[in-house]
Amino acid sequence: MTGQVSFDSHARSVLAASVEYVNRLTPGYSGGLPYDAPADEPDAITAAVAEALTAIGHPPKSVPVDDARRLKSLAGRMRVVFEAASSGDLDAAATEINALLVDTNARPQLDRGKDRPWSLHFHGPDEQLANGWAAGCAAGLALAVGSDLAGRLGVCAAPQCDRVFVDVSKNGQRRFCSPQCQSRVKAAAHRARQQAG
Repeated sequence: MTGQVSFDSHARSVLAASVEYVNRLTPGYSGGLPYDAPADEPDAITAAVAEALTAIGHPPKSVPVDDARRLKSLAGRMRVVFEAASSGDLDAAATEINALLVDTNARPQLDRGKDRPWSLHFHGPDEQLANGWAAGCAAGLALAVGSDLAGRLGVCAAPQCDRVFVDVSKNGQRRFCSPQCQSRVKAAAHRARQQAG
């Protein structure tokens, strides 16, 4: 693949949302430290979903608790997709994506914004926050895995970090979720060389 990976703006948005949901709503490790998913109590879960949406430029007016809980549940399923795709198990990734597409009732629709041409979007069965984002995320992951971009879904390679990312770099060689994790690994390798030498 040559050049920068180019998703349309809708695909970029829903893939970014998928990353934010997985990284903010699922437990594991982040930057070398244990990461606890937000508690299932209303303030914590709604705040985490609001932060995820704000991070991708879609700050919500409010987040209903039921929607936040549904998105947290779906984030765990999206993590399965990232992990499977990152390890090269596209069959497992596709199986989970197909189940997500059915469960979210994702339906394609051509939408047009101000001063923008028609583009393909995926909507849920109604305008409920969780339904729209869940359907969009499922479809965005399907678009990535169903193309030659499947290898662009990744899980951080740094020790004690399992945060996910979408690699849109020119060479497709991204291995870390953030520059901080990349620096941690480089610093550890440098220290190891200093001690050996």
